[in-house]
Amino acid sequence: MPAEFGLPMAVCVVVASMVGTGVLMTSGYTVASVGSNQYMLVLWVIGGVTAICGALTLAELSAAMPRTGGDYVFLYEAYGPLAAFLTGWASFLMGFSGPSAAAAFGSAKYVLAPLQMEGSQALLCQRLLASLAILAFAALHVSGRRQTAHVQGWITGLKVAVLGLLIVGGLAVGWPNYANLQDPKPIDGGLATSMMFSLVYIYYAYTGWNGASYLAGEIRDPQKTLPRAILIGVGLVTLIYLAINVVYGLALSAADVQAIVAGTDGKPDFDRVAPIAELAARKLFGAQWSNPLSVAIGLMMLSSLSVYMLIGPRVIYAMAKAGQFPAVAGRLSSRAETPAVATLFQVAASLVLLWTGSFEWILVYASVGLSSFSILAMSSIFVLRIRRPDMPRPFRTPGYPITPILYLVLTVSLLGAAFKSKPDVSTISVVSMLAGIPVYYLCGAHKRARPI
Repeated sequence: MPAEFGLPMAVCVVVASMVGTGVLMTSGYTVASVGSNQYMLVLWVIGGVTAICGALTLAELSAAMPRTGGDYVFLYEAYGPLAAFLTGWASFLMGFSGPSAAAAFGSAKYVLAPLQMEGSQALLCQRLLASLAILAFAALHVSGRRQTAHVQGWITGLKVAVLGLLIVGGLAVGWPNYANLQDPKPIDGGLATSMMFSLVYIYYAYTGWNGASYLAGEIRDPQKTLPRAILIGVGLVTLIYLAINVVYGLALSAADVQAIVAGTDGKPDFDRVAPIAELAARKLFGAQWSNPLSVAIGLMMLSSLSVYMLIGPRVIYAMAKAGQFPAVAGRLSSRAETPAVATLFQVAASLVLLWTGSFEWILVYASVGLSSFSILAMSSIFVLRIRRPDMPRPFRTPGYPITPILYLVLTVSLLGAAFKSKPDVSTISVVSMLAGIPVYYLCGAHKRARPI
């Protein structure tokens, strides 16, 4: 595929990959779990530090191996074809299909929120609208890269503008409630576990800092462009996340959030605080402003869906070209030279998850899978430094080896908390990943595998 994307598009991909479903749908979960806005902000800072450490590590790997495929490329070089296949398998199931379904689901929830539908009717309408969005963006990205770059740029701009308005307006109106942010509480074993598990939600929100690496083969001058795009994008997103979470805290105290979860029927439901931005806007500005803002937030969340539907098929395409996925997925459309068949695989998997899983279930399922293979991918920096010391490295990770070690320690910790707090879905996530092993051999991928 020809290299047509520059630095602005690469930064857009990073920002669009990160900002969206996570920060707009999961902060309520965190506050409800830990019972403190102050601790919630501390956890988002920890998440930002983790993402920056991962981004600095990824920048070296991407600059050294600027080929389309992202983690697949790194793991192939470090651990061989089976590990590469499994990360591609995990990306297919959890890295892009899950987030695509969640982003479309979240967008539909916000767009339809002003109608105040409830129960099965609301769920059906949300899933129908989300399905339409998935199909629309798949068609867009298959049509050509020029259209993709144009739409992605505009929709990412809308995302930043809407979040900017929410942040500025929320800080101006909500600052008298600053006491909401000063609510520490004694930390015991149970709270410590809840805080670590909450990093699973936050990790999901920060996921996407590796987005541009999947387009490395289509980016001009990737050795210079990729590190700059990754670091600029992650820095911007970290600041945005902290600011918007301060607005949530100013609008709703921890007690307010926990009361919403508890409900009036005595049946706690975390999904009641999933549209946290709409709840905060309603509290700060009233329904006359929160309703149109909710629709705007839903539309801007399409930026994340768009970038997932853009990047995901590239992973499938890369695997097919390497002989580790059905060869048909390696075909490009004759007119636009885009991975059309791979996009169909992505659409099918996304729709299955959308219509069979709940939002929180998809979130934890995807987070466990993503964190597991992120650990493996980022550890490849150590393997490659030892095995291939002469490999050209236009960008070297600052603070090596402490920077990647810090990322790995924090990610392993949150993964352990996930298994302790949500053992069922965490186990299903791991089993889904391991299911790729028999697929690898049954499909004969071990005989056809080759580097990209």
